[in-house]
Amino acid sequence: MLRRSLIIILHLSLLSFGYADPAPNCTRLSSVVNSESEFEMVQHQLRGSLKIRDDCSFRVSQFDMLPGSDVHWWGAQASDFDNLTAGFIVSNYGLNGTYNNSTFDVHLLSNVSWSMINVLAVWDRATASDFGHVVLRKDAPASPPPPTVFENCKVLSKNFRLRWSLNVSEDSLEIGLEAATGITNYMAFGWANSSAQDSDLMIGADVVVAGFKEDGMPFVDDFFITKYSECVRNSDGVAQGVCPDSFYEGPDGVGLVNNSMLVYGHRKDGVTFVRYRRHLTKVDGKYDHPVNHSANMKVIWALGRIKPPDSINPYYLPQNHGAVNYGHLVLNVSEHVNECTGPLDAEDKEDQGLITADANVPLVVSSAPAMHYPNPPNPEKVLYINKKEAPVLRVERGVPVKFSIQAGHDVALYITSDPLGGNATTRNLTETIYAGGPEAHGVQASPTELVWAPDRNTPDHVYYHSLFDQKMGWKVEVVDGGLSDMYNNSVILDDQQVTFFWTLSKDSISIAARGEKKSGYIAIGFGSGMVNSYVYVGWIDDTGVGHVNTYWIDGKDASSIHGTQENLTHVRCKTENGIITFEFTRPLDPSCRREKRVECKNIVDPTTPLKVVWAMGAKWTDDHLTDRNMHSSTSNRAILVHLMRGSAEAEQDLLPVLAVHGFMMFVAWGILFPGGILAARYLKHLKGDGWYRIHVYLQYSGLVIVLLALLFAVAELRGFYFSSTHVKFGFATILLACIQPANAFLRPPKPANGEQASSKRVIWECFHTIVGRCAIVVGIAALFTGMKHLGDRYDVENVHGLRWAMAIWFLIGALIVIYLEYHERQRIGRQISGRGNWVLGNLEEDDSVDLLRPTRTSADKELQPSARMEVQLEPLNR
Repeated sequence: MLRRSLIIILHLSLLSFGYADPAPNCTRLSSVVNSESEFEMVQHQLRGSLKIRDDCSFRVSQFDMLPGSDVHWWGAQASDFDNLTAGFIVSNYGLNGTYNNSTFDVHLLSNVSWSMINVLAVWDRATASDFGHVVLRKDAPASPPPPTVFENCKVLSKNFRLRWSLNVSEDSLEIGLEAATGITNYMAFGWANSSAQDSDLMIGADVVVAGFKEDGMPFVDDFFITKYSECVRNSDGVAQGVCPDSFYEGPDGVGLVNNSMLVYGHRKDGVTFVRYRRHLTKVDGKYDHPVNHSANMKVIWALGRIKPPDSINPYYLPQNHGAVNYGHLVLNVSEHVNECTGPLDAEDKEDQGLITADANVPLVVSSAPAMHYPNPPNPEKVLYINKKEAPVLRVERGVPVKFSIQAGHDVALYITSDPLGGNATTRNLTETIYAGGPEAHGVQASPTELVWAPDRNTPDHVYYHSLFDQKMGWKVEVVDGGLSDMYNNSVILDDQQVTFFWTLSKDSISIAARGEKKSGYIAIGFGSGMVNSYVYVGWIDDTGVGHVNTYWIDGKDASSIHGTQENLTHVRCKTENGIITFEFTRPLDPSCRREKRVECKNIVDPTTPLKVVWAMGAKWTDDHLTDRNMHSSTSNRAILVHLMRGSAEAEQDLLPVLAVHGFMMFVAWGILFPGGILAARYLKHLKGDGWYRIHVYLQYSGLVIVLLALLFAVAELRGFYFSSTHVKFGFATILLACIQPANAFLRPPKPANGEQASSKRVIWECFHTIVGRCAIVVGIAALFTGMKHLGDRYDVENVHGLRWAMAIWFLIGALIVIYLEYHERQRIGRQISGRGNWVLGNLEEDDSVDLLRPTRTSADKELQPSARMEVQLEPLNR
């Protein structure tokens, strides 16, 4: 009894404190007295009602708010950024801690009157944050309440609430779905089939799926459930599963069967809120159930991950909700319900993008209009880093951070201890500046580079801002060393969504990949695209365990993804705030039989640029893969990673340049050089030295074309590597081709008429001939290996046919040589027979050499003209 009396006394004392009587000398003259308003939620899940009691006080009821650091009642002239930041404290009543459906009275300061206040806000002075506010004097007297306000609220689960307002006269029901869930998750709510049993309520249910798209915009879609599965089309093209209403109507029904109308949506403090409107009775009877506002009806709900649209399905499709995130109940929408006491408190309140700085990759700082600034109010223009609006920047102690400042000359970047920025000294406050200042400004055409190296004395939390304006930037998290310290090199892949790390050793390479946005899995592939590439997928299963799987992909559907068994060591995969990072070490050249296992062909050559692509998606599994595992975002092009240089560049289409290189080499080694040799061999019987001129002109023309083709290839590939067979053959061929003109320049003098050729001359002739023959043979080999190299590198489909065409070309050339050689020998034989035993002596030597015949025969000498001739008589019967 005594205990009960104490409780009653305590309760009465609290009431007397919370509902204080008006001051005896307080008037009620202001025009806002007795006005009532609802607070507009800005952040910290603030809700509540406000009533002005008199000129000195106001009453707040059903007040919800998550705690802040230094929160006060705040007055301002308007709700824009400049006016709110220039506001003032209006009461000594501090707002400390969490408020759960609280009601209390607040007295104004003695020097504050309602005439000074047009906007009454809940304000955190430490961060200049507006938690919520009320506009006292509105332009439109009958303005509707904020979209977060409803007549009723029902708790569906610990993290999911249903709010609604009924308007029978307009045949409408406005519903608000509110859940403390991930930004990549969906909220589902709807009416079950009235004839369904409790064990089978989903079949035939009319539900709404709501959430947020990847661009940060809310969505609401009508769904109809025909089967306990994700939405698919069977072999007959009939839709089944949990599908949008429009999916059942085919391509022509997209967007035409959605009878749930989006009203409002926001994502604040890790809580998703979406408001939509639907009709009670005026519905599509095929896929939508009418709602009897006065009847008890069964409803179902669920929470789970959502799969973004892809090339197969243009819808956001819900995934399996799991074993606990669903339920059902009986609901009468005409009954008043208010079960929601207090704000939803999400475990992960930080939705803003996270960027981790790397030592070798500059962070591009720009400015653009604010869309989803994390700490309102804010100016119209805020800072972007790597195309992300005011992200949380994570840096590592001891690792230099490089900024490329392109935000304009009116924005000077600096790193500060002040959460507001804009030069704290102008507010009579002190701050510590760690980097940057008035000179740290630039534009895209002429960016300014700023390097900051946080040390072990740098606090865990600092801020990046503009020195000239407040609240343009956001937080910097300073952590101990991580990936940048563990790996020697890093680059950002295409579209700045994945960072690629690596360290080379003698026989292996250690690799890490980190996504720059939240996802269910992240994949990197070695190749020009995901098709025909070796892929590594890092993902987290339902129990929170990380995995790294390897695959070979040879097509664009799920059946083309083939699991492999690569020899990976030091494998790790983790997620932090939805950001996935995975690591592994693999050999450069797998030690296995390439004809047996496709992954054995996955060789990493450090001297050759490695083509790397990436993809992200909502869900992965190591079981049977389907099209639902398709990525939601992917790189647009491959990045060429120079493993030995530690740099990267976007892949350019080198195929046209290399094709020109190959054509020029074919002209040289397939036409000009062989033509010059054939001229020296088969045109000597013609009068004059025309054959010699043809030989020289063709050989020098071929050499010039070879050198030009070499320059084309080296310039485009930015290097000269000997790793491939083609390069080795090509270098040997060019070396032999360059020896020939040098050899011709050093040739010994020709013998005088009638004299025997010197030994040096004979040796020179043999050397010149052998080198020429070897150059042709090696050149042809270089042409064929080059064609193979082109096909392997660019997957050119007609390379096989081109190789056959080139083989036929050289075969025809060989047949022509055989034909010419036969006629040449016939001609020589006829001339010898016609001359009898005449012997030609003291022949005038030619300056050229027959490259196909290293020595001269007596017949050759007899056929040459001579200034002096001798006749030798012999007995006929010898």
